Amino acid sequence: MKTFEELGVSEEIRRAIEELGFVQPMPVQEEVIPYLLSPEGEDVIALAQTGTGKTAAFGIPLLMRIDTSSRETQALVLSPTRELCLQITDDIRDFAKYMEGVHVEAVYGGASIEPQMRALKKGVNIIVATPGRLIDLKNRGYAHLEQVTNIVLDEADEMLNMGFSESINEIFESLPEEHHTLMFSATMSREVERIAKTYLHNHQEIVVGSRNEGAENVNHIYYMVNAKDKYLALKRIVDYNPRIFAIIFCRTKAETQEIADKLIRDGYNAESLHGDLSQPQRDLTMQKFRQHLTQLLVATDVAARGLDVDDLTHVINFGLPDDIENYTHRSGRTGRAGKKGTSISIVHSREKFKIRNIEKEIGKKFVESPIPSAEEICKKQLYKVMDQIVKTDVDDEEIAPFMQDINRYFEYIDKEEIIKKIVSLEFGKFLAYYADAPEIEAVVHDKKEKRPQNDKQKLQNKAQKGYKRLFINLGKRDGFYPGELMQTLNRFVGGRQEVGHIDLLDTISYFEVPEKDAKKVMIQLTGIRYKGRTVRCNDADSAQGVRNAVHSSKKVHNVPDPTVQKKRMKKEDWRELMRPDEGWAMRKPRKKK
Repeated sequence: MKTFEELGVSEEIRRAIEELGFVQPMPVQEEVIPYLLSPEGEDVIALAQTGTGKTAAFGIPLLMRIDTSSRETQALVLSPTRELCLQITDDIRDFAKYMEGVHVEAVYGGASIEPQMRALKKGVNIIVATPGRLIDLKNRGYAHLEQVTNIVLDEADEMLNMGFSESINEIFESLPEEHHTLMFSATMSREVERIAKTYLHNHQEIVVGSRNEGAENVNHIYYMVNAKDKYLALKRIVDYNPRIFAIIFCRTKAETQEIADKLIRDGYNAESLHGDLSQPQRDLTMQKFRQHLTQLLVATDVAARGLDVDDLTHVINFGLPDDIENYTHRSGRTGRAGKKGTSISIVHSREKFKIRNIEKEIGKKFVESPIPSAEEICKKQLYKVMDQIVKTDVDDEEIAPFMQDINRYFEYIDKEEIIKKIVSLEFGKFLAYYADAPEIEAVVHDKKEKRPQNDKQKLQNKAQKGYKRLFINLGKRDGFYPGELMQTLNRFVGGRQEVGHIDLLDTISYFEVPEKDAKKVMIQLTGIRYKGRTVRCNDADSAQGVRNAVHSSKKVHNVPDPTVQKKRMKKEDWRELMRPDEGWAMRKPRKKK
C-alpha cells in the first residue's frame, strides 16, 4: 500500500490529515487521488461505499489545484442536502488547516441567505453547495462560476433521484467550456450512468470493490415477523443489544415520527429526524446524536444523508426499502473505520424476495435470526448491569466523608442482599416488562414460497390473521407510494385507518386492513378520482377482483377524453369536486328518493 506522500499529496495537507488520524490511504483515495492529480486527468465517475473516504479522495486534489493567490471561485462541490454540504465543508477546511489563502464556504437552503452573500462577496476559492441555493446566489450576482475548473457531484445518484436534474443542467451551463467533472457516489444505477454521460466527457470509471456491494465489515441479519408485530420486534432487538447505538430507518416521515414517539413513550433514548422538522430542530437532533446524547435515531433516508458517525453499532431497517441502492446507503453507515457493524432488517414474510434480490446485488448472504426471547433479553440486560457495577471507577477521596454513614446504614444487611437490591434497582424494569410481555407469533415458512411472477399470482397471497387483503388500481407508475396510500385512506375513509402489509406494483397496489374495516374502505375508495383515473378498490381474494385488477393494470395511464368522462359521470350520477392543487375528486352520493 502506498503512502500519501507517494500519492503526491503536499506536505501541508499531509500534516493536517495526520493530525486527523489518517495513517494510510483508503482504497478509494489510493485509486482516485493520483488520477485527479495527473496533468492528463479526465472526468471521473468513482463508485465507492459510504464511509470509505470519498471526501478526502476529491477534497485533497481540489485543494492542490487551487491558486491561493486568487480569491476567484475555482472549484465547486454539489451535494443533495444541507447536512452533507456542511460536513464536506468542515472536512475540506480541516485538510487545508496549514494552507494559507484557502477560502471554503458552504451555501445551502433552509438558512438565511444574507451571511452567505457576504461571504461570497469577499471571494471564495471553493464553494460547497446545494443546487437550489447556488442557483439563487448565481442569479443574484454573488456566485460567479466563470473561473470554475473543477466541479464535484457528491452523492450524485441521490441528487438526480431527488429531482435536481434541471438545476444541475443550469449550473453546468454557467461553467466555462474547459472544466473537469467528478461524480462520486456509493451506488450508480444504469439510469444515472446514462444521465451522467450528459455531464462527463471521455470519462474514466473507477470502481472500488463491486457495484452495490455492502460494506465488508457489516453483518446482514433479518427477522421475519407479522406486520402487526414489527414494533414489538424492534423493542426486543434493541433490548437484546444493551449497548446499541443505531439509526432506525423508516420509509415515510409519518412512520418515522410515529416510531420515535412510541420509543420515547416506552422509555427509550430516541429522537426523530425527517423533513417536517425545522432546520434548527434537525441541527440539534443531529448534534445530540453525534455526541452520543441520543442512543436511537429514527430517520428517513433523505434526512439522514450527510450524517456520518464512525462508531455506529447498528443500522435497523424497519422494513426494507424498494430500491437496493437505498439499502446499500443505509447499511454502509455502520462498519466504518475497520470496525464491525450490523445491518438488521425487520421484514414481513412477503418481503422475502427483496432479501434475495439484495443478496444477489451485494454478494452477501443474510442470516435469519429468531426474535430474542424474554429470557435471553433479561440475561443480556443483567450482564450489562453487572458489568457496569464491576467497571465503575471509585474515587476514594470523594466518597470517604460519607463512608461512615454508609457503613452504619448497611451494617445489618447481608452483602448478598445488598447486591440483589442494587441489581434489582437497575434491572427491575426489564423483569417487570417481560414478565407480562406480549408474545410475538412465529411466522410459518412455506418451503414452496417463491416470489410472485405476475399480478395474478400476487393476488393469491393470503392476508395475515384478522386482516383482509385489498387491491387498488394505482401503482408506482402513478406516483402512488405508501405515503400516498395512507393520505388517501385518511382523506376518504376518515380518521387514522389501520393498515397492515403493503405491496406495490407498477400499476396496481395491494394492502391489508382489519377485516371489520374492509367493506368501508372498498366503498369509500371506489369511484374517487386520482390524476384522471377512476379508482377501483376490491377484495384481492375474489375471482372477479383478480380479473378487474389485471385488466386495470393493462390500461394505458392517460387521462380519459373529457367528453367521454363527462358522459360516464352523468350516467352514474357522480359529480367531480376537483381541487386545484391535487389530482383528486370525490364522488357525490346518490340522493335518496
